[in-house]
Amino acid sequence: MRNQIDLLATVTVLGVLEQAYFALQVIYARRKYKISPPETTGHPEFERIFRAQANCSEYFPIFIALLWVAGIFFHQGVAAVCGLLYLYTRFKYFQGYAVAAQGRLGPLYASARLLWLLLGLALAGLLAHFFLP
Repeated sequence: MRNQIDLLATVTVLGVLEQAYFALQVIYARRKYKISPPETTGHPEFERIFRAQANCSEYFPIFIALLWVAGIFFHQGVAAVCGLLYLYTRFKYFQGYAVAAQGRLGPLYASARLLWLLLGLALAGLLAHFFLP
């Protein structure tokens, strides 16, 4: 059983580590610009880092759900590759947003396309599971 989900589990752990990295960047920015919680405004660089982290966190549950459904019902390897690409685009999104709000757009569109692809794979896998013998 484990060899049927090992790639999905690996991508999931990498995703959690990426989320932790993003959260740490917010902590470092808070210290650098002396912005104590619960404040979410202040220096523009802090605000961009904070928003980048919040945006990535908001999409993470959607990503994890689609990764696992696509991986279990369509193909683990294909879903894992899509997952790795998604994590990479989210990392580039975070980096771009931290520098300038405009820097987030290319990676944002790429990560959205990957989520749509995972959704399509998940739906194809589920339809095949229910309707093909």
